Amino acid sequence: ETHGISFRIQISVKEVLDTDVLLKLLFHLPVSYPSTVPDISVTSDQLTRAQCMDVREKLLEEAKRHLSEPMVHDLILWVQQHLKDVIKQSAAVCNEKTTLSKGTEDGIWMLLLHLDHMRAKAKYVKTVEKWASALRLTGRLMFMGKIILILLQGDRNSIKEYLILQKTSKVDVDSSGKKCKEKMMRVLCETELQSQHKRFQMFEVKEYSALEELQKEFETAGLTTLFSEFVPPLLK
Repeated sequence: ETHGISFRIQISVKEVLDTDVLLKLLFHLPVSYPSTVPDISVTSDQLTRAQCMDVREKLLEEAKRHLSEPMVHDLILWVQQHLKDVIKQSAAVCNEKTTLSKGTEDGIWMLLLHLDHMRAKAKYVKTVEKWASALRLTGRLMFMGKIILILLQGDRNSIKEYLILQKTSKVDVDSSGKKCKEKMMRVLCETELQSQHKRFQMFEVKEYSALEELQKEFETAGLTTLFSEFVPPLLK
């Protein structure tokens, strides 16, 4: 009723690059769907991460053409018919991105989380700082109005370990003051750091008085696309 629904669909697309491609599509339908386009995640063992991102972008473009009408079935039909074309168009770009990603600092990963609230803010913040320090993660814990974001960079195993801690530890308190686990966290993005992204040198807790300040933080780190894709929807 408040967060919509999420579901995963696996489809096999034939005759692409002379082999079957298994696509895993994760759809999150917000409460306002179909007046709002769904959030879509695309993964496949046969495609590069860059190709998956291109497929996702094309699906989101197609979704905008179906606003105000149920669209998931149409999107699946569309990707089955057009996957080959999307891969052809992005082939040169994908090769370039793959080369660049190999040049990053030994597979540094980035994670962007959204938290719904912090009741015991001081304790929660100290816990996040402690975990980031112990796992040698850099980044930001960002507050802007009611928006709470955690942006982390570091070794992929450390990123995954942080996620486990965040989901399984009693980091906050409920409405009655009892310690509780984080149940309202969303992973907005988890990806390998690219050459255009800048490394944070430390982990900092920062508060922003306006959206423009928060946007500038992302832009300074070369994360303009990450900001525009994930942050503005949180204001709706």
